[in-house]
Amino acid sequence: MRNYPCIMQFWQKTSAAPQRIGVLLFEGFSNHCLANTVEPMRAANMLSGKALYDWTFLSLDAQPVQSSSGLPVAPHDRLDAARGDMLVVMPSYGFRHHAGWKTQAALRSAATRFPKLCAMDTGSWLLAHSGLLDGHRATIHWEELTNFAERFPEVEAIRERFVIDDNRLTCSGAMAAFDLILHLIGQTHGQALALEVAQLFMTRDSARSHAGGATPAGRIVNRALAVMQEHLENPLPIPDIARRTGVTQKTLEARMKAELGATPTTVYRRQRLSLARKLVVDTDLSVAEIALRTGYGNPAAMTRAFKADFGTTPSQIRQS
Repeated sequence: MRNYPCIMQFWQKTSAAPQRIGVLLFEGFSNHCLANTVEPMRAANMLSGKALYDWTFLSLDAQPVQSSSGLPVAPHDRLDAARGDMLVVMPSYGFRHHAGWKTQAALRSAATRFPKLCAMDTGSWLLAHSGLLDGHRATIHWEELTNFAERFPEVEAIRERFVIDDNRLTCSGAMAAFDLILHLIGQTHGQALALEVAQLFMTRDSARSHAGGATPAGRIVNRALAVMQEHLENPLPIPDIARRTGVTQKTLEARMKAELGATPTTVYRRQRLSLARKLVVDTDLSVAEIALRTGYGNPAAMTRAFKADFGTTPSQIRQS
C-alpha cells in the first residue's frame, strides 16, 4: 500500500510521544489476530503523518515463534527486558500449554512495567491464570467463555467483542481485535482518524465505524456518515443529509461536532477528498475524471480543496 499525504490536525487529538506497545507472541499465535492488532496502528501513523504508535514484538525468551499457519516471527526482544504503555498478550492456539509458572511470573513482572495489559483472543486465560484479571470484567474467545467463567470465578466473564475495564483490556478474537484497536485510536486521537482507518481497510460498514456508534448520538452520526458515503459522486446539501438521518440540521451539526470534532460540511468534504486521494494513488484516472467521481464539477476546485487538506496536489503526488 502506498504512502498517503498526512491529514489535517482537526482529525486527531495530538499526543506528545508515540504510545509504546509490546506485543507478546507465543507459539501458535494467530496471524489474523496479529495483523488486526498492528495494521490499524500502522495505518493511523501513515494517515496522520506522525508516529502515534510504536510497537515491539516480544516473546518470553526472545526466541523465534511460529504462528498457527507456520509464519515465523523473530521478536525484537524478550519480555523481561521490555517496558511500555501497553502489553498485548497473544497466545491464540495452545494457550493452556503456555499457562505455566514461567508465563505467570513473567506476566506478573510485566504488569509492573506496562500500565495497561491487553489480552487478545485467548490471552485472557493467561492473564486470569496469573491473577491479573481478579476483580475485573473480561471477555475471551466465545468458545472458551463458559470454561473461563467456571475456572476463574474472581473474574466477571462477559460475552462481548471486547471489554475495557480500567487498565485491563480483553478481546474475543481476531476480528474483534481490529474493532478494539480502532476504538483505542478514536479514543486517543479522535473518531475521525478512526473513521479514516476503517475506510482505508474497507471494513464492513466502514462508514459507520466509529467508537461512538453505540450511543444515541453515535447512531445519528453513523447514519449521516452512511448517507454521505453513498452520495460522494453527487453530494447532497447538508439539510438533505439531516433529513435522511431523521434529525434537524442543527442537531446533526451538534452531534457530529461532539462525536467527530468537525462539522458535517467538513466531514463530508473529507470523505470526498479521501476518495479522491485513493483514486489519485491507486488508479490512472485523470484529475478531471477524479473530480467528477468525487462531486467536483471543476477539476481546479477539487485540486484547491485537495491541497488545502493534504498540503499537496494530485499531480505532485503522482510525480513523486
